[in-house]
Amino acid sequence: MSTLLIYGATGYTGRMAAERAKALGLDFEIAGRSPQRLATLAALLDVPYRVFDTEAVIETFLSGISVLLNFAGPFAQTAESLMRACINAGVDYLDITAEINVYRLAEGLGVQAASSQVMLLPGVGWDVVPTDSLAVQVARRVEKPLALSIALQVPGSMSRGSALSVSEIIGAGLMARVDGELIATPDATPRHFDFGQGPVLCVPLSFGDLVTGWHSTGIPNIAMFVHIAGDGFPEADLSQLPDGPTAEQRDAHRARAVVEVIGSDGTTAKSVIETVNGYSYTPLAAVEAARRVLSGERQLGFATPAKVFGDGFAQSIARTVITDV
Repeated sequence: MSTLLIYGATGYTGRMAAERAKALGLDFEIAGRSPQRLATLAALLDVPYRVFDTEAVIETFLSGISVLLNFAGPFAQTAESLMRACINAGVDYLDITAEINVYRLAEGLGVQAASSQVMLLPGVGWDVVPTDSLAVQVARRVEKPLALSIALQVPGSMSRGSALSVSEIIGAGLMARVDGELIATPDATPRHFDFGQGPVLCVPLSFGDLVTGWHSTGIPNIAMFVHIAGDGFPEADLSQLPDGPTAEQRDAHRARAVVEVIGSDGTTAKSVIETVNGYSYTPLAAVEAARRVLSGERQLGFATPAKVFGDGFAQSIARTVITDV
């Protein structure tokens, strides 16, 4: 029987994912570094648990597992060892990262993974599922798509894990895809995008779509932007931030993204995707992705959500609306 392992299950988003997996009746186990927290959650959910640190993960820790879903960030500290263990153990790897260097790592390990009959599928949460799906849809509306711009709106307060991951993204430096190549763009300038309530200024930032968008659409020029609304990016000690927004805070802020594609003839197509708060969307999309992989929807090597599940995957999450503008 195919079994899912949720790593980082006692964290803010990981716990919501474990609860969702239980509600769907999936065959799954939970894992992480804290024996006490894992034991408590495992007893509550009535599922087995495994304790191991990603610094010493080996394939024997994944015995009996078909799919690993990683929620432990910053992913720069956990993804590589888990990916390599999955390749050695013949286990498909999924995570919810937005950190571009993790996508570059997965892309680089793609051939090795494919030779081991393994899929590496980072980004099955708010980033990059909605933007990946939408990029493919919008690209169809122009002849010979040449340039892709993606802007994310981050509303409300930010979780500790997200803030730490964004710090990793900022540390990676500004990048864009130019003529198919990922290059440093330290002089990239902000742009205005309209998420449905008037144009707002968005700053360039290097999210994983610079990798996934290229693989999903083949568009050679890709730029990423973000508008951090609400409380903005926290400036205090990030390790002291709360786990994440409450259910009431999540319900108060829906998530939005804009995708713009320009064709070789100058024609422009643009759409906005709006859905539930990103922190609510992520566990729903991630567990649904894992469920589909367990049922056989997979692509060997490095993969993207739109390539594996189709460009309608984002809309499989309830209360997701796409508007063409």
